[in-house]
Amino acid sequence: MVVKADRLPLPGETILGGRFIMAAGGKGANQAVAAARLGADVVFIVKVGDDLFGRQAIENFKADGIVTDYVITDPVNPSGVALITVDENAENCIVVASGANAALMPADLDRAMEVIKNASLVLMQLEIPLETVKYVAGLAAQNGVKLILNPAPACAQDDELLSKISIITPNQKETEMLTGIKITGRDSAETGAKALAAKGIETVIVTMGSEGALLLTGGQFDWIPARVVKATDTTAAGDVFNGALAVALSEGKGVKEAVVFACSAAALSVTKMGAQSSAPIRSEVDGF
Repeated sequence: MVVKADRLPLPGETILGGRFIMAAGGKGANQAVAAARLGADVVFIVKVGDDLFGRQAIENFKADGIVTDYVITDPVNPSGVALITVDENAENCIVVASGANAALMPADLDRAMEVIKNASLVLMQLEIPLETVKYVAGLAAQNGVKLILNPAPACAQDDELLSKISIITPNQKETEMLTGIKITGRDSAETGAKALAAKGIETVIVTMGSEGALLLTGGQFDWIPARVVKATDTTAAGDVFNGALAVALSEGKGVKEAVVFACSAAALSVTKMGAQSSAPIRSEVDGF
C-alpha cells in the first residue's frame, strides 16, 4: 500500500500525502514476477493467507505464467502486507507485516524437493524465516544448484549460511550489516565485497542505486554503471534487478553481462509506480 508525499514523515509526525496506490508486492513475489516477465520458467514457493490478498496474489501469479503448484494457503495467518511512503525524490520507507511469509517452514517444502534439486537456479530473499533460508541453501549446495541470495531485509548472517551461497546481492546498507564495514563509496564497497567473498561466496554484487553495481567474481572487480532515467518510484528496483539477474544467468550469460542486463531492467522499473506493476517485459529491456 503506497502513498506518494512531498517528503517522508519524521518520527511522531503526521503529514498529508497525495496519490494512493494498492498493488501486488512482496520481495519474493516481485522477483518471481520480474523473472517471469523477462522470459524465465518460474516456479514460486511461497505461503499466502486465506484472504482476499492471498487469492488475488495467486491469480496474479497465474496471469504472469508463474507455476503456482507450490503456493501454500495458510489457514491461520494473513497475507503479508507492506506499507510504503514515497517522496518527491522517489526515495521510500517501508514497514512490512510478514503474516504468512513468516510461517513458511522447512516442512512446507517437502512437496517441492525435486523442483529445488532440479532447478537451474534458486533465488531467495529474507522475508521468510532464516531457518527455511538455511534449509534451502543446504539443499542447493548438496545438489550443485546455484543459489542467489538477496539479503533483504538486512540482518546479520552466520558464516555457515554464507559459505553455501553462489551469488549474493546486497545493497550498501545490507553490505554494512553483513560485514560491519561502513559503505561510503567505491573503495569501501570493494572492501565490503572482499569481506563477503572471504566467507566463501563465489560472486558478490553490491547494488549502489544510481551509481550502478559493483561486481566481484574470481578475485576481479568490475563496476557496472547504472542507466540514466528519470526516477518515479524506486520501490522493487532491487527485486527487479535480482529477477533479471537470475534470468540472464539461467540463459547462460556471463555474470558481467547478466549484471548489465539486470541494471537495465532495474532502471526501467524505477520509471513506473508500484512494485510488481513496475517490472518490465523482455522486449522493453532488450529495446532499452
